[in-house]
Amino acid sequence: MYDKSLTQAVLLLLGIQLTALWPTAAVEIYTSRVLEAVNGTDVRLKCTFSSFAPVGDTLTVTWNFRPQDGGSEQFVFYYHGEPFEPMSGRFKNRVAWDGNPERNDVSILLWKLQFDDNGTYTCQVKNPPDVDGVLGEIRLSVVQTVRFSEIYFLALAIGSACALMVIIVIAVVLFQHFRKKRWADRAHKVVEIKSKEEERLNQGKKVSVYFEETD
Repeated sequence: MYDKSLTQAVLLLLGIQLTALWPTAAVEIYTSRVLEAVNGTDVRLKCTFSSFAPVGDTLTVTWNFRPQDGGSEQFVFYYHGEPFEPMSGRFKNRVAWDGNPERNDVSILLWKLQFDDNGTYTCQVKNPPDVDGVLGEIRLSVVQTVRFSEIYFLALAIGSACALMVIIVIAVVLFQHFRKKRWADRAHKVVEIKSKEEERLNQGKKVSVYFEETD
């Protein structure tokens, strides 16, 4: 009896020591933080994570939504071994799993955006024993049209420059074409004039020969 109690005490002490030695690193979550999308389009809410523990079947992912104008938090999506889409509410038939846990990707797709989808989307990941960590947040703004950024201006400038170069090349080619055609027309006229002059000279010679023979 005494030996059994001693064994249990040793095992308990060993378990406490192993727990103390186990790293307490929490799950770290990464998102785009701010996202802008056009009304009526689809958008990918990207969320990735890092965890000390290997990813397994115990991984759980929870997506929730907080409206911009206030109100209670709403369920968006849940993943635990397989995706679970909402059966009711605003996101029914409008959200799909687009993640890959093996690559630490737990993103989702949101279809047919509406203006009342404006708000904050939270991504929570638990990968036991790593179950602590700060929520990942994405503040989504649904707009009528996307505002121009530096990338759009750069693309516009490059496109304009390319179009200008094409126009210049076409203008040069046309100029060379019409120039050659003009020289060809002049050469043709010169040949015609010489031919007419030679024909006149030949006719004059024939007349002279005729008068000489009659004399």
